[in-house]
Amino acid sequence: MRRALLAVLLSGTTVAATLPSQPVLSGGCCPGAVWTPDSKALLFLDGPPARASTGIYAVPAGGGTVTRRFSSVAFYSPALKWAVRPGSGDATTLERLADNRRFTLPTRGADVVWNRAETKVAYARSATTGNFDRRVTQIYVADVFGSPRSVATVYGGGPSAWLSDRLLLVSGKTTAGARDRDLFTLDVQTGARRTLRTALGFRGVQVSPDGQQVVYTVSFDSQARNGLWLQPTAGTAPRRLPEFGAYLWRDARRLLLIPLRTDGSPHVLRQLNLQSNAWTTLGDLGDQVRQADWRVSPDGTRLSYLSARDGNVRVLRLP
Repeated sequence: MRRALLAVLLSGTTVAATLPSQPVLSGGCCPGAVWTPDSKALLFLDGPPARASTGIYAVPAGGGTVTRRFSSVAFYSPALKWAVRPGSGDATTLERLADNRRFTLPTRGADVVWNRAETKVAYARSATTGNFDRRVTQIYVADVFGSPRSVATVYGGGPSAWLSDRLLLVSGKTTAGARDRDLFTLDVQTGARRTLRTALGFRGVQVSPDGQQVVYTVSFDSQARNGLWLQPTAGTAPRRLPEFGAYLWRDARRLLLIPLRTDGSPHVLRQLNLQSNAWTTLGDLGDQVRQADWRVSPDGTRLSYLSARDGNVRVLRLP
């Protein structure tokens, strides 16, 4: 053991310490858990036989008693101000939880993208037949309780996030026959576009909490374009990151990444500090994340993940 440790020290290799975590749910429960806005609990969908009835349940971040948060199953907005309920036809009902006031949008079941204040939404309506890459898609925006209006047309794309109350981040092709997609910002008041990048496609598009940076993956394109990229949304040049794997924003200036590993070893957690441009290894999980099911708490202090070892949701404090 001493010889092995000495060899590691002499080689200059850094050994990642295992980050202690604890299960907050048991019995293989529950995929898709998400943090509450105050970072104090996790929400998850469950029902019989584990629970008396189907609903959205909450468990404290440190584990403890499970309680039912919502009896109605719906898509809830990030700040938990709205319940979104797609209907059987075109109409989706949005209900403000504070007063149960409702309005409908003709989304055809498409996801709605909320601005930070949750006073505006964006969504896409695409043709229902044909190759997705060639389908005409109308992008709509609406104030809550207001009527939607079309602000752009793309092919094989849609909105990714609001950067501000008037700027949307969108991807899509300009014509049905085009090979490449554009990732661009759209001023929903003037219609002005600023193209950030052009590539065959963009995967895993994630905007930093302050809306100033976007990270994305390009694959199945040329060698010069493929990889994990970080880019300011103001439009300056992107830079390829030297790591590759699954990633999440910890806060506006720190990006977390689990590097791709194919040897079955525990997943390692890396962090990029955008201000210092420095990578650090926070530790390993002593485990693997199942099906890329992991989340960072809104306050950036904790990480939850679905354990590949026991199928339970586990939580750890980030260094």
